[in-house]
Amino acid sequence: MTQKRSAGLLLFRQGADGTEVLLGHMGGPYFARKDAGAWSVPKGEYEPDEPAWDAARREFREELGLEPPDGEAIDLGEVRQTNGKIVTVWAIEADLDPATAVPGTFTMEWPPHSGRIEEFPELDRVAWYTVARARELIVPAQAAFLDRLPGHSP
Repeated sequence: MTQKRSAGLLLFRQGADGTEVLLGHMGGPYFARKDAGAWSVPKGEYEPDEPAWDAARREFREELGLEPPDGEAIDLGEVRQTNGKIVTVWAIEADLDPATAVPGTFTMEWPPHSGRIEEFPELDRVAWYTVARARELIVPAQAAFLDRLPGHSP
């Protein structure tokens, strides 16, 4: 079995209270009532023959419905999440209005074993958070990316 991999882009900007990052709240019924641990860098899975950088940009488009911003890409490395997936992320300093995001969708059987297929947004909310607040909300393994942002220390 091949190791599952995801790649994504973490946008950051300077706000009134310091560095802010753009996170997405994972869509679907399993995360609907969760906040802590239910926010993520916009990212998605890719196959071994696709370069991670290309996947990160493609997934940004799919997850947010927006073109990835131009700018210097800062390699934040990779982390292994508790589910075993390897996540690779680049940071780009950019600004965008979360209200302009048009998240892609996915389908799944819901409720379980009902035979009904429902459609859900990949991300049901997109918002800017200070690094401190993002640390409280982000998938725990992805907090390492916040620590690796330029000019930031844990």
